[in-house]
Amino acid sequence: MDSTAMKTVNTIRILGCEAIEKAKSGHPGIVLGSAPILYELWANHMYHNPYNPDFINRDRFIISSGHGSALLYSMLCVFNYGLTTEDMKGFRQFGTLTPGHPEYGHTKGVEISTGPLGQGVANSVGMALAERTLAAKFNKDDIKPINHYTYCLCGDGCLMEGISYEAASFAGAQGLGKLIVLYDSNDITIEGNTDITFKDNIKMRFEAVNWQYLKVNDGNNLEEIGKAIEEAKAETNKPTIIEIKTVIGYGSPNKSGTPGVHGAPLGEEELKATKANLGLDPEKEFYIDDDVKAHMKDVCGKLAEYEEEWNKVYADYKEAYLEDAAELEKWLNLEYDRDLEDNEEFWAVDGVSRSTRQCSEVILNRAAKVVPNLIGGSADLSPSNLTVMKGREYLSKETPTGTNIHFGIREHAMAAISNGMYVHGGFRPYFATFFVFCDYLRPALRMEGIMGIPLIGIFSHDSIGVGEDGPTHQPVEQLSSLRSLPHYSVFRPCDLTETAAAYCYALVSKEKPTAIVTSRQTILPVEGTSKEALKGGYIFKDGEKEVPDIILIASGSEVPIIDMTSEILSKEGLSVRCVSMPCIEAFELQSDEYKESVLPRACTKRVAVEAGTFYGWHRYTGFDGAVISIDNYGVSGKFVDLFKKYGFTPENVAEKAKEVYNK
Repeated sequence: MDSTAMKTVNTIRILGCEAIEKAKSGHPGIVLGSAPILYELWANHMYHNPYNPDFINRDRFIISSGHGSALLYSMLCVFNYGLTTEDMKGFRQFGTLTPGHPEYGHTKGVEISTGPLGQGVANSVGMALAERTLAAKFNKDDIKPINHYTYCLCGDGCLMEGISYEAASFAGAQGLGKLIVLYDSNDITIEGNTDITFKDNIKMRFEAVNWQYLKVNDGNNLEEIGKAIEEAKAETNKPTIIEIKTVIGYGSPNKSGTPGVHGAPLGEEELKATKANLGLDPEKEFYIDDDVKAHMKDVCGKLAEYEEEWNKVYADYKEAYLEDAAELEKWLNLEYDRDLEDNEEFWAVDGVSRSTRQCSEVILNRAAKVVPNLIGGSADLSPSNLTVMKGREYLSKETPTGTNIHFGIREHAMAAISNGMYVHGGFRPYFATFFVFCDYLRPALRMEGIMGIPLIGIFSHDSIGVGEDGPTHQPVEQLSSLRSLPHYSVFRPCDLTETAAAYCYALVSKEKPTAIVTSRQTILPVEGTSKEALKGGYIFKDGEKEVPDIILIASGSEVPIIDMTSEILSKEGLSVRCVSMPCIEAFELQSDEYKESVLPRACTKRVAVEAGTFYGWHRYTGFDGAVISIDNYGVSGKFVDLFKKYGFTPENVAEKAKEVYNK
């Protein structure tokens, strides 16, 4: 085995452990155990250019075990990605390039934010799916501009999480032959040996879902690791998992192989002993020997040639297939959604009464005509939530150019796979399920908000309006729950126009994910709705007074209710303003002047109406107002009866409004 290569591996190990020691926080076990895996992959098998980490045809690498960030940063440092030893000294400190877990868009070379175990496995499935779909769309028999692999490092914990099984099952069904998962199998978790709770036969488990399984018995044997990676690349019909047996904390004389090395620094003396044990100078800190630097300069120089070769391929592609190249670049730059706000066909209305899930179907299909790289599907509910793009094929191993996706009943993986597709580049993904099941995929929604990536979640059957299915399927707390997510927008439209606004807002967004929440039941049409819905909240009906006597606020299916309520109150001599609030987050982004024009401080008599919990509405109703909401779970029955039971009728809203007005 090449002594310089192993010295480089040990340098990577110690840099990570030193960063953890300086921070007095981190996870040295994976750094010491998995460094040989990543070195062999990055140096000899992965298609990437450290000097231009973003070139489009690079292989993707995801560290699903995000607690191993110090290992990733050590790799980025030693492989000349731009991180320095000074950056390593700032590990886990405020304002540095080396935060506690890898953060998308923050550190060059970090493909996606990871940390919650198993998410990265599903993200890698999304990236591999994106690569295959782009390749099928744009590659030619003679020139292939899209041609790369996706690699993921995961651990025992990732494979215990349910999302990893959901994602693996989907990947196997899709036959994603260019997805390779490197499983750091060290038999240790925080609580002890994995056999106390994790006795899965990984080989049988993955072969059962149509994966190739390979095993490397010695995680320090670079040659064997390399052979396994090449064997994995040779299998083109199914994804591969390579189980690599490692020793957690390898090289630490007193802590290797123990749970204690997982999530705590080695300690100064043990760190010195580990350096000596690995053949490095115990007294030198954050040090890279000249021979390692020279070796890595040579390695990285060869890696840079990958992009040079690809640039020649792409130049030939542009010359031979100019129109395809231009379209590919539009897909990669997400340039198709810029003119939606001025697209008359997209905003056209017809006066037909619909449920907003039906409105969503109409607008989704209009968007599909404008945005060819729109891709997505539902967790086995598309006939109910109406999320199929008509005239497009379903994505599968046999039809890799399809853009409708059967995700199967895998909500959590569905959202995380979609995150991976977006981060890969080239697509605007959406995913869909019943609103009540958004709880199943909430961790992936949270990651979207953290990363600031504009995914689109379509959530139908939005309230007690679900009716006969009863409380298990009637979302009550979900609206306020999603609204509590930072950097996340929740649209609950009332008609076709507001649904168009929701899709326009979501598709134009470059920094925030958006949930579009739709009804099962038909909603009565309302006059006065408009593109102003893009502002999140607006006046759709107003009384004669400049300052109204009372303001009624609602979203979604409750907008027609306040419209009818205003008629009752107007007949009793009150000047009523009706405000539709389809997206609180968008409204809060408006100027103070605009918000004052909609909800003037001079009018404190306000009633908000929404078929969900009351949380959040008091910011608009204040101490003198009221919220008509639901403070319990629903019941089974016809939605008309349920709306009456819970007070969502014009008559009840009118009585409550008069109480507020007469206080």
